Amino acid sequence: MLNLEKKFLNKRILIYGLGKSGLSTYSFLKKSNVISLFDDQIITKKKIKDICGTYKEIIKKKFDCIIVSPGIDINECKLSRFLKKNHKKIYTDLDIFYSRYIDNQKITITGTNGKSTSAKLLYDILKDQKKDVRLVGNIGNPILLEKKIEKDTLFVIEASSYQLEYSRLFKTNISIILNITPDHLERHKTINKYISAKFKLIKNQSKNDIAILNTKNFYIKRELKQKKFAPSILKIEKYTSNNFIKKIDNHYFNTDGNKENLTFILRVSRLLNLKNDLLLNTLKKFKGLSYRQEIIYNSKFLKVINDSKATSFSSSEKLLKSLKNIYWIVGGLPKKGDKFILKKKDCKNIKLYIFGRNKKFFINLLKNKMELQSFINLRTLMAKIFLDIKNENNFINKTILFSPASASFDSFKNFEQRGKYFNKLIKKYIK
Repeated sequence: MLNLEKKFLNKRILIYGLGKSGLSTYSFLKKSNVISLFDDQIITKKKIKDICGTYKEIIKKKFDCIIVSPGIDINECKLSRFLKKNHKKIYTDLDIFYSRYIDNQKITITGTNGKSTSAKLLYDILKDQKKDVRLVGNIGNPILLEKKIEKDTLFVIEASSYQLEYSRLFKTNISIILNITPDHLERHKTINKYISAKFKLIKNQSKNDIAILNTKNFYIKRELKQKKFAPSILKIEKYTSNNFIKKIDNHYFNTDGNKENLTFILRVSRLLNLKNDLLLNTLKKFKGLSYRQEIIYNSKFLKVINDSKATSFSSSEKLLKSLKNIYWIVGGLPKKGDKFILKKKDCKNIKLYIFGRNKKFFINLLKNKMELQSFINLRTLMAKIFLDIKNENNFINKTILFSPASASFDSFKNFEQRGKYFNKLIKKYIK
């Protein structure tokens, strides 16, 4: 049997991609290995720049392992031919982590939508139960940066399809797939390859592990019919009841998407035999994450929701179905293969406001579904929304929903920057 603890010790290792993940991997491995670094982008940090190899230097070397960062697509990168030639040597930071902490309990969450919120909710619950818990992965904290890990340290891991795609060794005790809808097809090319990346979580589990899956979801249901998996499968077919939601007394959980997330986390809580009174207290005070269905203003007649994290139609649709009298703001870089599945009859409550350079895409796709207006930028759009609200019946509850249903990279660095800009604009109209 392979001794995993020594898998990444005293080796010649290439780390490809020097963002947060790559740099944390370098810090973790540098004392016990001969490390080479490479990145497609120009590196400006002198310490890193001085030890980065050039393309010609790297392809001449032989490596025992190649650690690929999540942002690297082996089909579309400078070392593409080299990586394909050495494909069996490719690993990820998840694999390194697993090799060092095999015995620690791991709960890993993936899915197209709701990963970060669900991971944060579970983390808060476990922390309030006095567990030594760490929140790591795609949510922003590289998994190899964690310190002072003990035997009873428990990990809540948010894993994206990019992280799972090239992992070989990583294994989790409890896996969760919240949902799957077409996403990241510009990277994965087909929906089946995207599903395969997500289901790597389940495929790598053993019969002693548990997988919690949303079997209401078409793609998950289809995958379970076509293939057999080793772990115990717990099926989520119904969402948490409204009676329990009322007991929590937290409006955050009123939307369909957050009910879905909560249902999964409650199932995990039962598996871990958590204390119900502490659990309920955590749920009552949970506020969610910034720019993810975040209520930034709420008065008697107007609610404003910042959902800048919504980068596809599927991430906006459940929220749209949960609200009334919606002023929906859309715009950004559309995702390849993305579709809007709500029917015209479901859109009577929605007035659509489109902004940005890709507005023609949204107009053509949505013009037969709902009333819409388009604008050159978000600033002029906001002025028109508040003018429209002023001219309409102010005694009807209204919701301004900033849920762009597209990536932010056409105009912003990321969804956080986009969300901050929206908040800044809102302050001019609401004080």
